[in-house]
Amino acid sequence: MDFNDTPEQAAFREAVRQWLNANARPKREGESRKSQAALFDEAKVWYKKLADAGYACLDWPEEYGGAGLSQIHKVIWSQEVAHYAEPDGYFVIGIGNCGPAIMHFAPEEQRQALLPRMASAEDVWCQMFSEPSAGSDVAGLRTSAVREGDTWTVNGQKIWTSGAQHSDYGIVLCRTDPTVSKYRGLTMFYIDMHQSGVEVRPIKQMDGDAHFNEVFFNDAKIPDAQRLGEVGEGWGAALLVLMNERLAISGVQPDGFPEFLALVKQLDLGEQPAREHPAVRERLADWYCQHAGIIASTNRMLTAVAKGGMPGAEAALGKLVGAAMNQDIAHYALQLMGEGGSIMEPDMAEQQAHFQRALLFAPGIRLAGGTDEVMRNIIAEQVLGMPQEPRADKGLAFCDIPSGNAG
Repeated sequence: MDFNDTPEQAAFREAVRQWLNANARPKREGESRKSQAALFDEAKVWYKKLADAGYACLDWPEEYGGAGLSQIHKVIWSQEVAHYAEPDGYFVIGIGNCGPAIMHFAPEEQRQALLPRMASAEDVWCQMFSEPSAGSDVAGLRTSAVREGDTWTVNGQKIWTSGAQHSDYGIVLCRTDPTVSKYRGLTMFYIDMHQSGVEVRPIKQMDGDAHFNEVFFNDAKIPDAQRLGEVGEGWGAALLVLMNERLAISGVQPDGFPEFLALVKQLDLGEQPAREHPAVRERLADWYCQHAGIIASTNRMLTAVAKGGMPGAEAALGKLVGAAMNQDIAHYALQLMGEGGSIMEPDMAEQQAHFQRALLFAPGIRLAGGTDEVMRNIIAEQVLGMPQEPRADKGLAFCDIPSGNAG
């Protein structure tokens, strides 16, 4: 793998640097933490600015609001925009997950109507897969869609839906045939989040924010024209969304190392700088090795994608290591801070209470896009060639699978 810029990539990087220098806000020490509502408003403005300048959705075709460039250009952009205080990854779920689903499964007329507005964040999208009884086993979902002519009636509940309270549209995976296996009886749709029959309830988190939501469908009507893919082939569509989700979050998922390095450089442990303490230096070296490995694995994945491949086990590897590392670093950083680690007020805490918030939000990061156990299974099967786990539901129709939810 050669990670040096080609002449064309170097020219693109320089153009990006000049544009960001003129249009983006630099990061500043001591900047106060902003509310979710304020970040959402800022992100809407930022994405519109990107769209107007031709930097929105760099790897999307131009006719859908993108720039017609490659994944490598996205990497260059991510590297450069990381030096600025703009909410560049705020709508990564809609653009990274829902966008490819619309691009692959919607008819051309809908692509032309929906994708440019998604790229500029004029319309915000969410993804609705997980349910109270179907998290890691997404194919076990129970939200039903029943067809009546050219209309589907949807009933059920989704949970842990990121950004649903701000979304205009969402993609939803439903069970349309319970008499076949759980993987064959699924169909994907997109739905207007403001229509009747859709109720969104934000979930309050330990850190005070509400990133996640419950979404309830009560006789919500969806035209058949909003079906994505063929009836009963929703599992294949879901796999495409999940693969793109891991690709999308690989560029924004934190592992905590850069922030920990900055903390160690400025923190004192008694009369000794933290960076000179043997135990801290040992942890720093270990986490640097993991951080470098995640970068190399991500670059390998992006190189394959740029050549026409699909995101594979590298995405699972990066998420498994990075999410756990992020949690471990946050916990250790708070230990180093002592009593100061209990201060949540950004204006009073080290690094504006970054590690306090990181520790509280870390379980959500480990769940998003697949749990640690799911990531280990992907690595075991796709990298190590291990057999699949035994499945008690194999060969059974979904309606015949024993369930604690049965009446």
